[in-house]
Amino acid sequence: MTEPAQKKHFATWTIAVLLICIAMVAGIFAIAQKTSQEMSDSAIQSLNENLELMKNTIDGIINSEVDFQELIGEEISRSDDPDAYIQNLHASDAIAKISIVMAGQTEGLSSNGEPFSPDSLDFSAGGTIQGNPVSQSFVNDTGTWAYTIASPLTRDGADIGTLYVEYVYDTIAAALPKNFYNNQAVFYLMDSANERFVLKPDGLGDREAGHLNLEDFYRANNITSEAIITMVRQGIEEGHNVLFAHEVQGRESLCFLWPVNGGTDFMIGYVPMDAIQKEAHTVNDAIVAVTAITFLAIALCVALYAHNRRKQQQVQREREAERARHQEELARALHDAEVANESKSAFLANMSHDIRTPMNAVIGFTTLLMKEADNPEKVRECASRIIASGNHLLDLINDVLDISKIESGKATITLAEFDLADSLHAIEAIVTPLAEAKHQTLHTEVSGIDRERFIGDETHLNQVLINLLSNAVKYTPDGGTIHLRFLGGKVHASQYQPLTIEVEDTGYGMTPEFLEHVFDSFTRAEDSTTNKIQGTGLGLSITKSLVELMGGSIEVTSEVGVGSLFRVRLELQVAEEDTAAGTPESPDQRRATEADSAACANALQGKHFLAAEDNAFNALLLEELLELEGATVEIADNGQIAVERMQQAAPGEFDAILMDVQMPVMNGHEATRAIRQLSREDAESLLIIAMTADAFVEDERAALAAGMNYHIAKPINIDELKRVVFEFDHQA
Repeated sequence: MTEPAQKKHFATWTIAVLLICIAMVAGIFAIAQKTSQEMSDSAIQSLNENLELMKNTIDGIINSEVDFQELIGEEISRSDDPDAYIQNLHASDAIAKISIVMAGQTEGLSSNGEPFSPDSLDFSAGGTIQGNPVSQSFVNDTGTWAYTIASPLTRDGADIGTLYVEYVYDTIAAALPKNFYNNQAVFYLMDSANERFVLKPDGLGDREAGHLNLEDFYRANNITSEAIITMVRQGIEEGHNVLFAHEVQGRESLCFLWPVNGGTDFMIGYVPMDAIQKEAHTVNDAIVAVTAITFLAIALCVALYAHNRRKQQQVQREREAERARHQEELARALHDAEVANESKSAFLANMSHDIRTPMNAVIGFTTLLMKEADNPEKVRECASRIIASGNHLLDLINDVLDISKIESGKATITLAEFDLADSLHAIEAIVTPLAEAKHQTLHTEVSGIDRERFIGDETHLNQVLINLLSNAVKYTPDGGTIHLRFLGGKVHASQYQPLTIEVEDTGYGMTPEFLEHVFDSFTRAEDSTTNKIQGTGLGLSITKSLVELMGGSIEVTSEVGVGSLFRVRLELQVAEEDTAAGTPESPDQRRATEADSAACANALQGKHFLAAEDNAFNALLLEELLELEGATVEIADNGQIAVERMQQAAPGEFDAILMDVQMPVMNGHEATRAIRQLSREDAESLLIIAMTADAFVEDERAALAAGMNYHIAKPINIDELKRVVFEFDHQA
């Protein structure tokens, strides 16, 4: 087939595919729109049926009240002393009071023993229930909306008086459904005579607008259309149903006005359309999904067409290749300059290499934990490794948030005592699953080190090792070998341990040209074997900065196709207990240490805490953890509630306060200052512990300055809490 014929064939094929896709989209939209419209009509019909059902429920309640009132009237009419009979009647959930006025009198007596005058009620609207006059709604003596029905008292066919029964609307509320349209519908009962909202049942919608009457309803929901207002007015006057669409608080809704008891009262409110048309939205979502798939097919067709065109233009691209390469070099130089000026943003955007390494261990051991749930020893081993990886991830996140200090050379190290063997086990727990996934062998060797505990920055040391080992795993082919060596030198004056750490792999290796820039930011070796490996190019730059920050040095040797060797030289201060190695511990000292350890382990037993915590999940976790330790806790949702609770608490009721910092209404710093200023004997001496996600050094200083005794960073570490409580108790 000639080239012009090929082009014609391809164009015809492309057009046919596009026409098929367009036809599919049109058909899908037509069917979906019809289905959506039918479901919407069905949903609106369902709303009408629900409102009619609620109307019948209310009518049934009112009619049953009238029937009951007629029975009472017959009993009173047969009584020789109606006043005494009335006073023996008691109010109920539905009836507030019962009153009678005998024929020829202007006042009567109520069941509560008080005088009653019919003039206090307004029957001018002319509403009736089964022929009995019903008053306009009013707020009764108990502050509840009520209405009164008047019925005649007859004896031997003669009118002897009138019975007045006062009913409260709360009985109607109890009979209405709860969670109407998933609690999104708003529902009121309105007295048609005075247009006041007399019933707002619980569980029927949010009422932040605080509607009191029909005018408030108009104003709060921005109903200004004269046509709608006229339609509603006509519905009230004629006692018929009104249903109209209107936007309420930014949501398209159906507003309704439904007569009850022949128009004496009206159900009024609105339901958001999205609550009514939930199924229709599901159909629309399906439309979007199908449309997206269709357009993906179209995009694939376009991509095939573009690929074909690229082949046809290959000769032209070759002629322009040299110029394109030159432009690419200029663009790369410009990109490198922009990266240098925006290193902080670029660092945060490309940090997945460093974060995913411990996260891989967390996810991997969690999966293993689920599979080995019936093996307690395996569960404990996996949990220990998950905690170690999680702690490293937490430390790494803190470093990421404070990366500006690393880049500016202002980062500081945190010296603390640590166990080198524990650090090595934690690192192995993180890196070993990565190596095993590529069928690699990880060898660990320790020689020349006869001490166990040192003083240094364990977090930065672990980060250096994990960066080097994860790079070794990443750039070593499947089945390769990785060596981690800890080589010790002679201890200087029994104080400092020279330490050489070597990470050697049988990976791809690096060229001499790349070795000159291996520690530069955002630098990665690129060739056909490594281009598919993801990474930020920041790991080795950060590693070098951290090593130098700890007073050490790092160097690398590499050969393409053979592998690479990174060598880190450090000096770690030996911990005092190791410098005193060989000094035997006396039995008294050993018993004292064991007693302190046991007391610390039970430091929370029997304690009662007050915790200011606004996060429900954190509060639940805290309750569970403390319960496991034999302690109890009372949760305050914010700092203000915690202060008020302390004002009410008896001296010594709480052993300590666990104070979050970032809370609504009143934060932890303000709450602590307020508690310290309370007029109570334990205001100054009570233990207050900052337990917050604000984990930086400056956050700890702010907490202590506010009057707290200790600062513990989240995630919650129950052992750290035990240590703090134990230490405080022994200082007191």
